[in-house]
Amino acid sequence: MSEFVKIVEVGPRDGLQNEKTPLSIEQRKSFILDLMQTGLKNIEVGSCVSPKWVPQMANSTDLFLSLPKDKHINLSLLIPNLKGFEQAKAVGCKEIAVFTAASESFTQKNINCTIDESFEKFADVLAQAKADEIKVRGYVSCMVDCPYEGAIAPVQVLKVTQKLLEMGCYEVSLGETIGTATPDRVKKVWDICLSEIGSHLLAGHFHNTYGMAIANIYQSLEQGIRIFDSSISGLGGCPYAKGAAGNVATEDLYYLLSNMGFETGIHLDELMLASKNINKVLNRHNPSSFAQAYWQNDK
Repeated sequence: MSEFVKIVEVGPRDGLQNEKTPLSIEQRKSFILDLMQTGLKNIEVGSCVSPKWVPQMANSTDLFLSLPKDKHINLSLLIPNLKGFEQAKAVGCKEIAVFTAASESFTQKNINCTIDESFEKFADVLAQAKADEIKVRGYVSCMVDCPYEGAIAPVQVLKVTQKLLEMGCYEVSLGETIGTATPDRVKKVWDICLSEIGSHLLAGHFHNTYGMAIANIYQSLEQGIRIFDSSISGLGGCPYAKGAAGNVATEDLYYLLSNMGFETGIHLDELMLASKNINKVLNRHNPSSFAQAYWQNDK
């Protein structure tokens, strides 16, 4: 039996939040409904942040509430604080995500606080989530490089990740936020983290600025990581990282995993339809290498 790799689809949140033109709730809903037909079991719907700061994520709780609920598909929301948690809880969300970074400068720019202050902000959230039996996933940005500080020490990544797990996160996703890493550097981070933390608690989140995302995922697979974030059609980026391209495309991740003998649960035809539809809505080119080959061969 093939080994299963968990994929967390972040296109509706991490992808769309970086699009210049916000989509309507109906457009976002259609996108997620398409994704729900692909076999993906984990989809990040949006985030409970102020529309003043991220207008693309406005009304994410209304969007969540409008979606059909399937016990086999985990729909989640990103939240910045206790207020966001209460909003997510009010619409019946059973999994939330909190976010910090391994870089002090990035944390200040991204969420306007220090790393320690971010932990203080999340303490009440995690305590309340535990009481309400709501799962919490953690994100740590800048696992290799920071756009402001440069290289980040792997031990700093370990420290922040351990703290999130101690506070109650069931899983922590390490983000290669600006896409500058190469497999040798990714290996050093995993070596440090895996010396103290089980691989089942860790996920990889790779951006593709320099075309290294798939290579870095392959390195991660070699070291035992079996959870990855991806974004259909490579949607996304980072507003605080100059020139940072989108996330690794779900299509490319599917190709790598399926051809290496891993099970993903993805239905290819439905995945490619969802990809085609969102690109049409956004009037954008699909940067996924697999998608380009797929549609060329389909002609």
